[in-house]
Amino acid sequence: MRVLLAFDKFKDSLTAPAACAAASSALRARHPDWTIDECPLADGGEGFCDILTRAAGGVFISALVTGPRGAQVEGRIGLVAVSRVPEPARALLQLPALSSGTEVSAARIAVIEMASASGLALLSTAERDLWQTTTAGAGELIHLAASHGAVALLLGVGGSATNDLGLGALDALGLRCLSGSGLPVSPPVPARWREIARMTGGVPRGLPPLRIACDVTNPLLGSRGAAAVYGPQKGLRTEDLARLDHECARLGLMLCAHSSRPDSLMDAPGAGAAGGIAFGLMAAAGARLLPGFDLVSAWLDLDSRLAAADLVITGEGRFDDSSLQGKGPGAVASQALALGKPVQVFAGRASVAQPPPQLRLHSITPPDLPLAEALPRAGELLAHAVREAI
Repeated sequence: MRVLLAFDKFKDSLTAPAACAAASSALRARHPDWTIDECPLADGGEGFCDILTRAAGGVFISALVTGPRGAQVEGRIGLVAVSRVPEPARALLQLPALSSGTEVSAARIAVIEMASASGLALLSTAERDLWQTTTAGAGELIHLAASHGAVALLLGVGGSATNDLGLGALDALGLRCLSGSGLPVSPPVPARWREIARMTGGVPRGLPPLRIACDVTNPLLGSRGAAAVYGPQKGLRTEDLARLDHECARLGLMLCAHSSRPDSLMDAPGAGAAGGIAFGLMAAAGARLLPGFDLVSAWLDLDSRLAAADLVITGEGRFDDSSLQGKGPGAVASQALALGKPVQVFAGRASVAQPPPQLRLHSITPPDLPLAEALPRAGELLAHAVREAI
């Protein structure tokens, strides 16, 4: 029996690799003769750098960078040989041709995880305030990657704590926001946006091509924009939404004019990703957005691993009807079912109204166990559920 374990993270409790390891340990104890293929998933947020870099045999470089509230945090980038990235993933990246002096075998892509420097998980609930948070650390990681000779930069933008249009990251790369008297406004967090009258400078001309892994389609502004949809989880009060959106529009127009980009960029699908950092990097650094799950799937060679499996086990913190129309474990389950593979889903809470015949769902959290007690026990609960079910 060949089993594919393809878990995403259990939010606030279990990383994707840890979930795969817990399930693998439980299976091996019961079925030592089975072949287990561990394939942890990433969506651009926590685990993105680690999972993609390890999958391609890359190396890590760590550095102290600016955290979302200004304190230093340890961030890291992954450097991966272009030759180790599967061809379907390279095609999605749309990399420019390498210069004549660069050997393909020596060319490296930098994998950067915004959440490691500017992520919501770095802050306690009391510290979450998007008026005060900055993407400066993400910009510092981009600068670090460029300084190590990467030919392209791949940025995952899930799990952010920010809504600064990426101005903090751009400030770290050389763009300056100035007050009416010409003084720098740094860091350019939303609480200080009213001071900003103009912009100067910009990202270095030699910055490698920047690709952003992103599955959200939100524009920058409006009822489906960055602030309206994701602001509340980052500390935004309902009564402050209109003011923030107004300032986002003003600064967005200013950045487009400074970068000679059309205002319509603010309406582009995905521009609102991670508090607008996608918009900011598209406007000022020529970044391109890529479908995140499709890229991760190609990078991990998920199609062939699904085809080789006799049983597919997947899961995440919550799995419901919307999951089967989405990305991550839902997409894994749908692809496996289309291949005629049996699928077992383990989640903190799992519920689908009419599950397909070959799909079995397991909620790993006992009904009487409070969430606060379940979260630190997620690995134990997952292993137990797998042992009992399989």
